Amino acid sequence: MGSRRYLLRKIGQALATLGFVLAFNFFLFRIMPGDPVRLIARSNIHLTQAEQEELASEFGLTDPIPQQFVNYVGDTLRGELGLSFTNARPVTTVIAERIWPTVLLVGLSTFLSVAFGLLIGIRGGWRRGSGFDKGSLFGSLVLYSAPEGWMGMVFLIVFAGTLAWFPTGGYQSPEELTGVAHWTDVLNHLFLPALTLTLGYIGQYAVVMRSSLMEVMGEEFVTTARAKGLHDKLVRRRHAVPNALLPTLSLVFYEFGFVLGGSIIIEAVYSWPGLGQLTYRAISDLDYPIIQGIFLLFSAAVIVFNLAADLLYGYLDPRVREA
Repeated sequence: MGSRRYLLRKIGQALATLGFVLAFNFFLFRIMPGDPVRLIARSNIHLTQAEQEELASEFGLTDPIPQQFVNYVGDTLRGELGLSFTNARPVTTVIAERIWPTVLLVGLSTFLSVAFGLLIGIRGGWRRGSGFDKGSLFGSLVLYSAPEGWMGMVFLIVFAGTLAWFPTGGYQSPEELTGVAHWTDVLNHLFLPALTLTLGYIGQYAVVMRSSLMEVMGEEFVTTARAKGLHDKLVRRRHAVPNALLPTLSLVFYEFGFVLGGSIIIEAVYSWPGLGQLTYRAISDLDYPIIQGIFLLFSAAVIVFNLAADLLYGYLDPRVREA
């Protein structure tokens, strides 16, 4: 299979998956328990029946389900995700206000967990059986199995509560700060959430990199490089590590959805004002237009990253394109 056919096939699969998610997203929240009209009107018990029906018509809930689906697809393609039930604001506006904190938290945590995970995995795999390898493997497995929410609460109690080294939550202090003072304050609030999310995912990258490197070390090209008299550092840097990186780099893209899921718990624990906390509050308020919009955004992000992983894998390993 040529590169172009492989590319088109993967893009077609991604679009088909996105179409399924779009339909699933619509029908899932239309069959949720609870009358949407009552959810809209519950904040004001004095609304009359006529006013409730007017609200339902405004939100497009009086049309037949097939017509609602057609309208939903059209609105989604135009970037319109409806109105929030709790404050009647556009869903796209509400979500847009929360994207940057989540991008900052998830982006920094992913970078740190990948960077340190690779370094730990490379050193442990290259020195298999050493004290560092045993200790790092044990620590990686512990971190991999520890729930992020539990770890976050422990850090919050110890470092923010008992020691009072860091703020207990939020994105920044109430005071108006600018310049360096503003970013110092943001980083101070970011430290514990980013640390928790980094430690939650660093273990799996270290374990996968270690296993991949040990597998590559048994290949003939590594043996040949050593037979030529190359120094161990050169063999590791030029031959072993580049070939062992492929599974780990692909894992980074595939795991993106799990990192987003973990951010929901972490943001709830630390009151971090991102998409995770917005999801938590929307679920509590049964604000399904917000939940629907976030679900669609997260699903689209996961599909795009999985597509990137497939394309990266196919580019780095031509044998995949022929499969």
